[in-house]
Amino acid sequence: MGVEGCTKFIKYLLFVCNFIFWLAGGAILGVALWLRHDPQTSSLLGIEYEGTQAPNTFYISVHILIAIGAVMMVVGFLGCYGAIQESQCLLGTFFACLVILFACGVGAGIWGFMHKDTVSKEVINFYDSVYDKAMTQGLTDQETKKAASVLKLFHESLNCCGKGKGTGFLTRLTDTMGLTDICPSSGSTFSCHDKIQDLFSDKIYLIGIAALVVAVIMIFEMIFSMVLCCGIRNSPVY
Repeated sequence: MGVEGCTKFIKYLLFVCNFIFWLAGGAILGVALWLRHDPQTSSLLGIEYEGTQAPNTFYISVHILIAIGAVMMVVGFLGCYGAIQESQCLLGTFFACLVILFACGVGAGIWGFMHKDTVSKEVINFYDSVYDKAMTQGLTDQETKKAASVLKLFHESLNCCGKGKGTGFLTRLTDTMGLTDICPSSGSTFSCHDKIQDLFSDKIYLIGIAALVVAVIMIFEMIFSMVLCCGIRNSPVY
């Protein structure tokens, strides 16, 4: 005989929550894949200059999010099936998986909070090193031309030019004089430092919001799964 009364309500509530959890896992997986393959981000983090790759610390949190989203979909299905079948074994496995996922999510959240400014700083430092080499070496130097092509990619991707307003105006002036060809074709002189910070800060906040939503859902699911598991154990058998 199956569970009755309040426990039966918990059973269907857990099923609905698990279905939402499964959908949330799919949404998180989709967002993470979008962050991983976003053309603007990929074009910047794929840049290589003098054998040095642009910092890709940002991708660590994205890869964690992809793994969490995929596991959430599997665990969500397991929870749905366990709730409908009223299986203590499946519900216990589901609870254990939730605990592990919750711990990983909290760890990833702490890591992300501690490194929330690291991503933009590393990319800014990489940009500054290329910018300085492009603007201080001889104008006919081969390395300068290579640095200039890297800067052009930065500027076109972010629609910016220079480290700040002063350097942006200077770079635009050298472009006008025909000495360089670095600034974007749109004519923008926005600070690339500001653009880089905005780009990665927005995406990191998106990751943080996704992690918070998942954590709240998992807390409720752990409670419901334990209540249902206890209800199944205590239900009369005829």
